[in-house]
Amino acid sequence: MTTTKNLNGNYEKSLNDWAYQEKLANEFITVVYKLFYDKSIELVLFRSQLIDRSANMVLYRHSYAENIIDKPLRIKDSLKLAKAILHSDVGPSRIDIGRLNREWTEENKSFVDEDDFVNTKLKHLKNGNTTPCKPRDVILFGFGRIGRLLARQLIVQGNGHQLRVRAIVTRGNDDLHIIKRASLFRHDSVHGPFRGVAIESLDDKTIYINGHKVLMLATQNPEDIDYTEYGIKNAILIDNTGVFRDRDGLNRHLNANGVDKVLLTAPGKGDIPNIVYGINESEVDVDKEKIFSAASCTTNASTPILYLIEKEFGIEKGHLETVHSFTNDQNLLDNYHKKYRRGRAAPINLVITETGAASAVAKAIPSLSGKLTGNAIRVPTPNVSLVIMSLTLKRETSVEEINELVRQASLKGNLVQQIKYSTSNDAVSSDFIGESVTSIFDSQATKISNDRKSIVIYVWYDNEFGYAIQVIRVAKMIAKVLRPTYY
Repeated sequence: MTTTKNLNGNYEKSLNDWAYQEKLANEFITVVYKLFYDKSIELVLFRSQLIDRSANMVLYRHSYAENIIDKPLRIKDSLKLAKAILHSDVGPSRIDIGRLNREWTEENKSFVDEDDFVNTKLKHLKNGNTTPCKPRDVILFGFGRIGRLLARQLIVQGNGHQLRVRAIVTRGNDDLHIIKRASLFRHDSVHGPFRGVAIESLDDKTIYINGHKVLMLATQNPEDIDYTEYGIKNAILIDNTGVFRDRDGLNRHLNANGVDKVLLTAPGKGDIPNIVYGINESEVDVDKEKIFSAASCTTNASTPILYLIEKEFGIEKGHLETVHSFTNDQNLLDNYHKKYRRGRAAPINLVITETGAASAVAKAIPSLSGKLTGNAIRVPTPNVSLVIMSLTLKRETSVEEINELVRQASLKGNLVQQIKYSTSNDAVSSDFIGESVTSIFDSQATKISNDRKSIVIYVWYDNEFGYAIQVIRVAKMIAKVLRPTYY
């Protein structure tokens, strides 16, 4: 009887403890929203979004972070620090509460209280030390898989204080066209429903999305629209169609009144700068250049990890094999396709196809020029892909050294937005749907040969959502609306 009583007592205590944690998490969410709407301060947790997240998800993110930092990450400390930020004079910024929480745990004895800690750590973010940015208009040219995800995230991120979606351009804007486009925006078979309001208005040809009245425009020729007629000026146009890939084609957008810069969501041809944010964005003169590319999803996944390996060990040679989810470029059933093999039914075949990721990586990391080969296999999954890197290094190493190098890069440095360190033994592709990073390093899969120089690394990536977030980072840089950060 005593044992049963103890078990029941422990069970009740566990429930009560969880309920208490949920209360703290809900209070934390309230503070997160106050910071976001009242002060334009966005809190993230080791780069994971906290806006529009449930209390249980917030608690899960805290729990998962412990696997990476090897220390407890308590919600009550995050709440305490968030309140301190709310009461401080910190200006518009993006702050990683996970990093702050970890540092508070390690250093709190050196500070009077959490207010003293926040004022010291975030002094460079205080009003007067930062320059407010002016919001920029955005035109989405094309409204497919990437275009719709960009619209969703641009609406949520920044609350209109950074990039504002003003217009979406497609092939048609008759009533049925707008109704179907709005429906596809609201409902997504992979990423779930849009958690907000999205209502089409056929009278003025707009979709009302969380307070944003977004124009639905139509054209066959990019230069034919005068965006200034709709009050759109100095806009960043993001081309999601893939129809125009060279400078001559993309220049047609610049001939339309109201467009200032063009960003392509595919690899650009010729001399168009292909930007992998976190790696080579500082090499581009955004004042002089008018046309940019955000490279490909695979290039964005591969480059951050290869950059680390090349810098630390040196790479003699390597091969990148991409295991990529099928895309709309393929056929549902066997039919004619201009490219070899892609005409065969995507849902029931593994399809070997080409990829330009290896050569694109070398553009971002010139020291790897001529050292990498690449190929791709399209597989019957709708989203999340994997790049397998077989590399020969210039010096000996170990699995532990490689994993620790990436783990540290996921916690601090210039690539914290791009790299996530996964510790799960049971991870599969669907676990990473909705990940905002571009490179999810599978630490449990790292292999090394007996010569200690030949290694195999596995990197997952959400080829839709993760890539869309990386595109937004490039767009914010081009528009000069990047908020100061504490990562």
